[in-house]
Amino acid sequence: MKIGLAADHGGFELKNFLREELEKSGYQVQDFGAYSLDNQDDYPDFVIPMAESVSHGELEKGIAVCGSGVGACVAVNKVKGIRGALIQDHFSAHQGVEDDDINLICLGGRTMGSMVAKEIVFTFLEAHFTGEERHVRRLNKVKLLENKDL
Repeated sequence: MKIGLAADHGGFELKNFLREELEKSGYQVQDFGAYSLDNQDDYPDFVIPMAESVSHGELEKGIAVCGSGVGACVAVNKVKGIRGALIQDHFSAHQGVEDDDINLICLGGRTMGSMVAKEIVFTFLEAHFTGEERHVRRLNKVKLLENKDL
């Protein structure tokens, strides 16, 4: 599975840890930066290109990390086709995919330990959308909102 990973300074260390763990497990990881620790960098510069790659189908899923995960989550959800969620627990990591077909998760590099983040990421990546009628119906309503301005 090809996945994207992006972070600003607040998520830099966690991103690097996750990249190593994912690559050890056989995932193909495209790192969108940051590539060095710079306390003045801005999360949109990294997470938006990654979200666009997920949206265009170049990547299957994405992981965005900033200090709290909140800013990254706001930013990625501005990209059409992205269903991103701030995930802080195991249940939401799989339920968000199974019911809501999320394709990108956001994590807080300053709010979560590396081993919890690893568990959440692997749970997210291993989950599958159920395709149940009620979930498809709800997603179609969300997609209508995305296409409202067309």
